[in-house]
Amino acid sequence: MFRRLFLVVLLLAALAWRSAEAQETRQGTLRKIDIANRTVVVRVGAADLEMTLTDETRVPGGDGRTLAEKLSSFTEGSEVVFRVVERRGRRVVLGMRPAAMAMGPPGRAAHGAAAGDRGSLADVPDLAELVPLDRLGNGTYRGHTGGLYPDGRNQRPKEHEAAGLKLAAQVRPLDAGGRPHPEGRIVLLSLGMSNASQAWQGFQLALGGYARRNPRLLVVDGAQSNMTAATIRNPDDGGRGTLYWAVVDRRLEQASATPAQVQAVWLKQANFGPRAPFPAYARQLQSDLMRIAQIISQRFPNARLAYVSSRSYAGDSTGTINPEPFAYESGFAVKWLIEEQLEHNSALNFDESRGAVTSPWLSWGPYLWANRRGEGATGRTAWERADFAKDGTHLSRAGQRKAGLILLEFFGSDSTAAGWFNQR
Repeated sequence: MFRRLFLVVLLLAALAWRSAEAQETRQGTLRKIDIANRTVVVRVGAADLEMTLTDETRVPGGDGRTLAEKLSSFTEGSEVVFRVVERRGRRVVLGMRPAAMAMGPPGRAAHGAAAGDRGSLADVPDLAELVPLDRLGNGTYRGHTGGLYPDGRNQRPKEHEAAGLKLAAQVRPLDAGGRPHPEGRIVLLSLGMSNASQAWQGFQLALGGYARRNPRLLVVDGAQSNMTAATIRNPDDGGRGTLYWAVVDRRLEQASATPAQVQAVWLKQANFGPRAPFPAYARQLQSDLMRIAQIISQRFPNARLAYVSSRSYAGDSTGTINPEPFAYESGFAVKWLIEEQLEHNSALNFDESRGAVTSPWLSWGPYLWANRRGEGATGRTAWERADFAKDGTHLSRAGQRKAGLILLEFFGSDSTAAGWFNQR
């Protein structure tokens, strides 16, 4: 009896001690993760804090996963928010999440432009309430009208459709110098980051079994991992921007093609670690996309058509790469970019009769975003957790196949693409 009473007293004392632990929530830059030694180093201010990780360390979406799996999506150099407690002379991490994710229910992302200014939960939309742009119509998201095109519509304006059809009729096989030749090539090139490359790989796989493919069509993947819109907007920076476009040229060469044979482009881009409140991130991405459109015209003189897609669903993302609602909001960047061209902005002029050509004709490619109700992504499909890798951002093999089929359906049926994409 005495022994039992003694154990109860010890247990109560331990619980009281645990409840009295001074927990602290802080933010800093992730410097190092050492799974083997179960430590993490975070720079807070001017100091590096080394802390202990345990199997109980919590991360968003980490329930039931090993410590290594929980932390696989965290990248050194990213901003994190963590909760730490002092135990027996050690700093123990109770929980850690990307700074771009607001405290609260999983899947909600922060909007603040700087540390300490990430907005309240009231400022963060519920993912279940987000309406895909092609379903939003004249409805609004934070005061901005939906629809892929102006006036809440999903169809190209008649004038723009007619212009696209006229340019599409000029697409034909070209030789290496860009001159029409019956044995030449029609190159369809992808541009963007890793998600674009993964989708394109799925597209190439689906295209392998597509009997209607134009035999003169050559599909080349120019999209590359970690090459965001902000990174590739300057091909003359002497750094990663220069490298990106050099790799695009090399991939064309490896496919026995030249820049002069590129006549159509699919572009899908985003930026890393967005934090600015809407519409600031979308506006910056719009600016980057405009610059990329200009580069396309400069580097590929026969690229008459460019189809642009925004991000797919990122509600399962556990990192800061491009979480929700920023993936959803990237659709507005594409929408506004195309509207700039529709308003005859000379910086995006594709019509020789209006002056110097500075951009290809721009149109929506397939709209890829879909919520959990299956709305969006051409209205037929939803993105399942199995469609993504562990980080919830990059596509799994299943996701690549799904994206590839969506791309195949688009190019095989779109009024401005089917004529040159399919065998005549």
